Amino acid sequence: MQPKKILVIQNKRIGDVLISSVIANNIKKLFPKSHITYFVYDYTAGVLVNNPNIDQIIHVKEKKLKKIPNLLKTLKKVRKSKYDIIFDPYSKFQSRMMCLSSRATYRIGFKRAHKKLNLPFYTHPVNLLEKRSRNCGKAIEDRINLVNSVFPIENPDFEPKIFLSSEEKKYGVLKDVQKPVIMLGVLGSTPQKSMPYEYVARLINHITETYNATILFNYAPHQKDDAYKIYHLCRDKEQIKLDIYEDSIRGFIKLMNQCDLLVANEGGSVHITKALYKPTFTIYSPYVNKEHWSSFEDGVTHDSIHLLEEKPDLFESFTLEERRRIEENPQELYEQLTPEMILRKMKPFLEHHLKNARKSYEPHR
Repeated sequence: MQPKKILVIQNKRIGDVLISSVIANNIKKLFPKSHITYFVYDYTAGVLVNNPNIDQIIHVKEKKLKKIPNLLKTLKKVRKSKYDIIFDPYSKFQSRMMCLSSRATYRIGFKRAHKKLNLPFYTHPVNLLEKRSRNCGKAIEDRINLVNSVFPIENPDFEPKIFLSSEEKKYGVLKDVQKPVIMLGVLGSTPQKSMPYEYVARLINHITETYNATILFNYAPHQKDDAYKIYHLCRDKEQIKLDIYEDSIRGFIKLMNQCDLLVANEGGSVHITKALYKPTFTIYSPYVNKEHWSSFEDGVTHDSIHLLEEKPDLFESFTLEERRRIEENPQELYEQLTPEMILRKMKPFLEHHLKNARKSYEPHR
């Protein structure tokens, strides 16, 4: 008998939510008549809009859900909805409690070390994979494995996808802009994922000095002042169009779909761009485990740089404790990921995709 109702809980950031859409894309093949609901934070829902495999999106405010009275109301609503299957790739307190109280026949989530709450949150606890075996990245592979461990899939689809409406595809704000158009993710989603501003400006200067291209800035609305600080450090400001900007996920998706490539700190914008089948060059924060998030990198369409690859002796391991230590103070390591080091890898990527836009004169040094 086909399950009638399926819930996927992914209360995390934009990239996590988009990556977790592979659960719906695959489970819908097994149960095409099922009703699939995603439970996400409100600021991430845009990456799921128009996905034909998702029937409903429930979005909540992050701070609101973390308040116990609101969480209890949510638990009651989930139980009342009578889901047959729940997938919990989030596997944190709120989502575990939603699973436990739901009484769903199948509650599928990742095993975690829960020292204080040793409760049967899941009917089917699944181990995280020890390491990746595909170029989709471990985070995607783990989510496919979450489904496959209980409901075997033939020929699983590992690619997250963005679905644009016909109207969104007609987005024409760039029709009078000089091509190619390069989207620059000038800031990470958090300060810990953001490069030193001077470094970002030097990378932009290389692009504007070398290519006849238009530069757009991507940043969160609350980061506007910081983005303008980077702009004022740049030389060829006439090639940078600060007036072309979208402050919503769906707006960014429409805009990015009309751009030629993305250069950015690792984060949601990179995963969105890959789902739009646009080239990406990703700069990883020193504390991010590249094995988890470096999806579909081939050194041509998608390339990247991580400090550990350039200086492998900086720290011997990448344990959880080591990651937390680096995350607390990544700036010192970020400063070692110099523009010169980044450009050694980024120049071939840019040349491959922008060679027809190269300026006829030799750029100044």
